Amino acid sequence: MKLRDIAHARSGDKGNISNISVIALDETDYPFLAEHLTAQSVATHFQEIVTGTVTRYELPTLGALNFVLTGALGGGVTRSLALDAHGKALSSALLDLELPNRNRQNNNQYGGERP
Repeated sequence: MKLRDIAHARSGDKGNISNISVIALDETDYPFLAEHLTAQSVATHFQEIVTGTVTRYELPTLGALNFVLTGALGGGVTRSLALDAHGKALSSALLDLELPNRNRQNNNQYGGERP
C-alpha cells in the first residue's frame, strides 16, 4: 500500500531544509501512520537525497506528522541545479513510500479492513 492511499502532504522549503507534513485523509488512520511512517523510514526513502537529519514531529490533534529534512535540497533552491528536488517534489515522492499492507495487520487494532 502506498502512503498516498491514506494521506496527503504539504511542503515547504527554506535554504537547504525541506519541511513535509503528512496528513491522514481519515483521522482513524493516524495511529497507523504514526506507527509506520517514522523518521527512519523517511530517511531511508530519501537516502540518496538527504545528507542531514530527518526529524519527525507528531501532531495527533491534526492527524498529521511533520518531517524536517536537513540537507535535502542540494545546497538550497537558489544553489541547486536539481529543480525537481524542491519541497513540493519531495512531498510527492514521499507519498510514493510503501507502507505495510493493512490487510496483513491485526484488523482490530486499526478499526477493520478498508473498503
